[in-house]
Amino acid sequence: MNTQRRRLNRALVALPVVGLSRSSLAAGAESAEYPTRAIKLIVPFAPGGGNDTVARTIAQRISTSLGQPVVVDNRAGAGGVLGAEIAARSPPDGYTLFLGGVGSHAINPNLHRQLAYDPVKDFAPVSLIAAAPLLVVVHPSVPANSIGELIALARKQPGALNYASNGNGSSSHLAAAMFESMTATRMVHVPYKGLAPALTDLLSGQVQLMFSSVVAILPHVQAGKLRALAVTSSKRLALVPDVPTVAESGLPGYETSSWYGILAPAGTRPDVIARLNGEIVRAVRDPEVAKVLANDGAVPIGSSSAEFDAHIRRELDRLGKVIREARIEAQ
Repeated sequence: MNTQRRRLNRALVALPVVGLSRSSLAAGAESAEYPTRAIKLIVPFAPGGGNDTVARTIAQRISTSLGQPVVVDNRAGAGGVLGAEIAARSPPDGYTLFLGGVGSHAINPNLHRQLAYDPVKDFAPVSLIAAAPLLVVVHPSVPANSIGELIALARKQPGALNYASNGNGSSSHLAAAMFESMTATRMVHVPYKGLAPALTDLLSGQVQLMFSSVVAILPHVQAGKLRALAVTSSKRLALVPDVPTVAESGLPGYETSSWYGILAPAGTRPDVIARLNGEIVRAVRDPEVAKVLANDGAVPIGSSSAEFDAHIRRELDRLGKVIREARIEAQ
């Protein structure tokens, strides 16, 4: 009898162990199986722009390594807000991703008091893909051949220089506002509805300068229609190696860029985030992908999820300060 009782007790003690073992095996199998179907990558802008190019380049590469299609879903509207809202409300199952950036995760949250998403709480950062510095350009009529000369001119003639931007609160606007703050100068902001009309007036001399995306403006610089003074990154850009940075041109500490990264809805499993991060980082560091990004005026990064999370929080604080000090409001 005692022998039978001891056998029964041993069997009862063993049951939780068996249960845990099966649970662990199931979790491992679930992790190994991901992904089992197509993944959607939401891009909050229309096809054809820089964001779309980055998204499609990365999507194509990780589709192969993941063994499932990664389909780009363009959801343009409200300066990136619409796409971000859709992504934030999506199931956290690893099958909906979002191409976030400086607009969706640093500028809009500081410009709009009420958003249907929180840039930190509603997303799980996967990887920061790349940064896209801006090019400071002036019309040939402007008597400045360097950042130092531009600063001197702006100080000598407060309010005489007009600078164009892609729109109120855009990266180009904030880059110029930061420049004004750090140089104690005053210029006149002329916002446009997009780059095309801004570029038209810049080329005609209606406005005198602009902080613009490199790829869009470079052909006009090469044609002699505009003069490039500096890039806004901390290091010189491979696409324009002869153009100095703003910092090395007489404004130490100045640095700002647009940036792109992949995020998932908050609550996505850590093992899924880790799998996606590994594939994205490998893709970004592939020479062919890096070349595509560089040709688009971007600097490849490929960060960890923790590094991307820290980057978003820093950008929220940094650009929030610029927006408050310049009293920039959404229009």
